[in-house]
Amino acid sequence: MANDRTRRPGTSTRDLAEAAFKSATTKPVDLPPPRPAIPGAKEQVSLRIDRDILDHFQDGGPGWQDRINDALRKAIGK
Repeated sequence: MANDRTRRPGTSTRDLAEAAFKSATTKPVDLPPPRPAIPGAKEQVSLRIDRDILDHFQDGGPGWQDRINDALRKAIGK
């Protein structure tokens, strides 16, 4: 009987196990993808571009990715 008085309600091993299972199986809230920590950092993407457009920028030699970026920036007015 002394054990019944000292035992706290809701702290049985079963209750603890159920709480642990619930926290481990609860789906986390979907968060937006993190932004780059460095302002102006470039991000790698996969982009499908028509061959003639890619040839145009690559014909200028190294830096063709920067030229595409500059052309896109100009297209959006920045």
